[in-house]
Amino acid sequence: MSLTFLRHSKPLCADGLCYGRTDVKLAPGLGTILQRLDETLPHVERVVSSPLSRCRTLAQSIANKRKLQAEADQNLIEMDFGEWENTPWDDIDRHALDTWADNFFHARPHGGESVTMLRKRVRKALENLDDTPTLWVSHAGVFRALMAETDHPDPWNARIDFATFQVINLT
Repeated sequence: MSLTFLRHSKPLCADGLCYGRTDVKLAPGLGTILQRLDETLPHVERVVSSPLSRCRTLAQSIANKRKLQAEADQNLIEMDFGEWENTPWDDIDRHALDTWADNFFHARPHGGESVTMLRKRVRKALENLDDTPTLWVSHAGVFRALMAETDHPDPWNARIDFATFQVINLT
C-alpha cells in the first residue's frame, strides 16, 4: 500500500514564524501550483487533509479536479506549539528552546503538544488507511512524524519544501 503525502503550499505569513495550528491562509500562486501538481501527482482515489485552511484549500482543489470529495482529519493537523504560536522563532526564549531540544520527544515547554503526542495522532491516521490510493495534504511536522513511523533515517531534520509530495510505501 502506498500513501502520497503533500505538504501545503507557502502560507501567507512572515518567514520564521512559528505558526503550527494557527489557521493562516495560503500565499498567492495556488493556480500555478495546482497546474504543476495536476501534471505530477500520482493517481489517488481518496484525498484527506488537515482541517486547517492552508491544507483544506489545496486538498479541495485537487479533489475537485479529480471528481473526489476531500475529507478532513483532525489527526493530520500540525503540532500545537501552545504559547509559541504566532511568535517568530528568533523571539522564543532560548532556555525554552533548549529545554525542548534536550527532551525533544516529551518536553512541552510551550504548553502545547509533545512530539510523542503528534506521533500518536499520526499513528491513528495511519490506522484509517486501507488499500485505496490516498493523498494526505498536511504539514511538515505531520510528515516528519509519518517518516518516523516508516523508519526514515533522519525524519526530524528532513527538508520538506512547500507544495512538494512524496509517495511512501507502507507495506
